[in-house]
Amino acid sequence: MCHMKQVNVRELHERTGAVVDFATEGHVVVIVKRGVPVAELRPLRARRHRTMPDLDRLLAKYPKVPGDSGRFLEQDRS
Repeated sequence: MCHMKQVNVRELHERTGAVVDFATEGHVVVIVKRGVPVAELRPLRARRHRTMPDLDRLLAKYPKVPGDSGRFLEQDRS
């Protein structure tokens, strides 16, 4: 279970880096303005690292164009 902390707007302004670091560690921070909770700062779920596809395998799916493909495209455009 994560720890919840309340921080007023002034403290957030003065210690933004420390408050963000605290949230990064997995804690929820409630931002309070004049005694009223107005927002929450919480860590994002970990994002999966996307790997790049194998370019050779991807290109192998497409048909080969005989000759100069640049010239082929140029003729197709005109």
